[in-house]
Amino acid sequence: MSPLRLLIPIALLLFIDIYAFQALKTVTAKKWFYFLYWGFALSAYIAIIMTLLTNVREWPAYFRLYLSATFMIFYVAKFLLCVFLLIDDIIRAGRYLAYWFSGNPASSGTGQGIGRLTFISQLGMLLTSIPLAAMLHGMARNAYNYQVKKVALKIPDLPAAFEGLTIAQISDIHSGSFVTKRPLYKAVNLINSLKTDLVFFTGDLVNNLASEAQDYVPIFGQIKAKLGVFSVTGNHDYGDYSHWPDPQDKTKNFDAFKDTHKRMGWQLLLNEHRVIEKDGEKLAIIGVENWSANPRFRRYGDLSKAYDGCEDCKVKLLLSHDPSHWRAEVLNKYPDINAAFAGHTHGFQFGINFSFFKWSPIKYAYKEWIGLYQEQQRYLYVNPGFGYVGYPGRVGFLPEITLFTLTKA
Repeated sequence: MSPLRLLIPIALLLFIDIYAFQALKTVTAKKWFYFLYWGFALSAYIAIIMTLLTNVREWPAYFRLYLSATFMIFYVAKFLLCVFLLIDDIIRAGRYLAYWFSGNPASSGTGQGIGRLTFISQLGMLLTSIPLAAMLHGMARNAYNYQVKKVALKIPDLPAAFEGLTIAQISDIHSGSFVTKRPLYKAVNLINSLKTDLVFFTGDLVNNLASEAQDYVPIFGQIKAKLGVFSVTGNHDYGDYSHWPDPQDKTKNFDAFKDTHKRMGWQLLLNEHRVIEKDGEKLAIIGVENWSANPRFRRYGDLSKAYDGCEDCKVKLLLSHDPSHWRAEVLNKYPDINAAFAGHTHGFQFGINFSFFKWSPIKYAYKEWIGLYQEQQRYLYVNPGFGYVGYPGRVGFLPEITLFTLTKA
């Protein structure tokens, strides 16, 4: 980034800092608080300048990730505070105009100076401190706070051979985001303790490059299931978000990505299916490459190809990374697919999650964005994800291992 281009973000941050500082001055006169505020702001500007003077990729991954996340959280909070100050300024402008047109303009000389409304500044600081504290807590405590959620799938005419079949689903590992391995061993042990018949992984093993997963092959390779571990690709797994000087380099990256699944003992389904047979009955595991109803994501999936040959299976389970695929194609064209398993949304890694109420900004982008959905007796489950990307934490929607049990409807 050139020095000239640096001026724009620094100027924007400086404006936010100066504007938000007005609220701070309204609610407190403590100088030490002012020094703390501007000391943190100065560190942000220094960090931005250092991105120009040094090679950011050489910074320790842990430091780089948490530094950027901390600055992001605080400036989002300051921006929200600026919204309250803008409301205050609009009110002040209205009061000023009212005084002016009444023939008694506000001024210090008349004793009618129009100052900031303290309660608006206090309210702004209170309300912005809530998401600020939540995001800091989510980063410190929740990034690896794995939860097991149990879900019963009632399948019509489920053969007795598959009654009680158990499946563990994980999704969106994003191994390029990890800065520690210790919690991952605990998560893998938790998955294995469930002793499931199957394990499904529904895409986004990496952020951009196949190499990101290499250090974690010995860890995730320990995941076991009686009938196997099956996986599909997500939008991040193709290297689409990296610059490739030569198209062959991108092809080699994806070949390495496929080899990673093989070395972990995972069966990667690239528009294909596998059939599980028991007592003369068949269950199909159908896996498609990434397919989204959103045109900003490239479509690699071919469900017709993956489905072909499993028509006579009594039970059909679909692994498809993007939940928009279910309503856009699966429901209409493949009425005999009993259940689909997806991820992708992460629950935005931020939201409100109560049993009676769930909200996240991602709901405005995806109709099905978290948990279990049902159309008649056909299901979609959207897993909130195992890892994280961008913000190294979670608020509301914790990393999840979903345990499914098949039962007859």
